[in-house]
Amino acid sequence: MAALPLLVTALSGSLYGALSARDIEAFWLIKLHTGNFGVINLQPYYSTVLGVLTLFIAGSGIGLFLGSRSGRKSAPPSA
Repeated sequence: MAALPLLVTALSGSLYGALSARDIEAFWLIKLHTGNFGVINLQPYYSTVLGVLTLFIAGSGIGLFLGSRSGRKSAPPSA
């Protein structure tokens, strides 16, 4: 769930770039990309929210990786 804003930002920015290269106007994608969701305007906070979520996802991934490595060492051998 924490990756959803990151995915929306990445996809909307990529799609806007592709459409702009073909001279197709998609201003609504820039609004979505920058956190302006109509009535809800998160533009002042959006970069901070995305940064915190990125750190959370990276930290949880590192924790899972290190946890699985230490779990292998302490597991009893199979008979």
